[in-house]
Amino acid sequence: MKFPLYTSSGKSTKQIELADNIFAAPVNPVILHQAYLRERANARLGTHKAKTRGEVSGSTAKVWRQKGTGRARQGSRKAPQWSGGGVVFGPTPERNYKRDMPQKMRRLALRGALTSKAGEGKIIVVNEFQLKESKTKEMAGLLEKLKVETSALILLPSPTDEVERAARNLPSVKTLLAQYLNVEDLLTYDWLILPQASLPIIEKILGDKKNG
Repeated sequence: MKFPLYTSSGKSTKQIELADNIFAAPVNPVILHQAYLRERANARLGTHKAKTRGEVSGSTAKVWRQKGTGRARQGSRKAPQWSGGGVVFGPTPERNYKRDMPQKMRRLALRGALTSKAGEGKIIVVNEFQLKESKTKEMAGLLEKLKVETSALILLPSPTDEVERAARNLPSVKTLLAQYLNVEDLLTYDWLILPQASLPIIEKILGDKKNG
C-alpha cells in the first residue's frame, strides 16, 4: 500500500510503501471491540471503596429502647437505612477489572485498527517531525499545514521533549511512543501522524511472526 510522504511544511514529495500485512490486513470488528474493552478495563485502578456498617465511625449506642415507643426497633445508627450509615454491597478494592487477551488477538486488533485508519485516509506519513521552537503555536501551525482539522495522535519513534511540550496544551492532540501503540488511542483520535522513523518500530511489533 502506497501513501504520500509529507515534509514538515505540509508538501508531498514522493510516495512511500507501507506494509500490506499491517495497513491492509483483515479487520475483525469483534476482536477490535474486545481489545478496546480490555484496554479500558485494564486502565481502571480499582481504588473505589465504600464503608460497610462495621467501618463507619459513630456511636454504638442503641437509637431508642427496644419496646414501648411504637416505632420499629433499631439497633444502630450505622445501619444502612440511616443517613451516614454503612453501604450494602458497595464497591470494594478487592475487585480486579483486569482482562486477559492472547497476544495473537491483540496484534490482530492493532492491525485492524491501523487498516481502518488507512482505509479512511486518516494516516499522514511525514519524513520527520521537527519544530523550530517548542511552542504550542508551532505545533498548531504544523498541523494546519498537514490539514489536520480535528483530533490527532502523533506516534514518535523516541522521546522528543520539544514535540511533547508543544502538543501538551492542545486538548485534541496526543503524543505517544510508537512502541506503546494501542487500540483505544487509534479509535479515539481521528488522525494518525506517523514520522517515517516510527514505521520500523511498528513493523517490528506487528510484522509476520509464527504466533501471529
